[in-house]
Amino acid sequence: MLIYSMGSDQSPSEAQSGSGGQDCRVKVTADILNVRAGPGMDAEIVGKFRQDAETEAHPVVRNGFRKIDESRWAADEFLEPVSGASCG
Repeated sequence: MLIYSMGSDQSPSEAQSGSGGQDCRVKVTADILNVRAGPGMDAEIVGKFRQDAETEAHPVVRNGFRKIDESRWAADEFLEPVSGASCG
């Protein structure tokens, strides 16, 4: 069964039964990790994560960048799924 949240940008494969949330949680392995507006090195920097920070993420990876949230991407090579996370 698939549940869609109103106003959600999730595709059916990202939607989770019950909560409409996601089960992907990642930890930052770099000293400082730039968060970008799009999946590429030329995209504007819109934030930063410090080492060992944890955040919810999407199972979507494009051009080596993992989708963190709408218009927020980070280099996947510096993100490690936490124990028990389902990040695809």
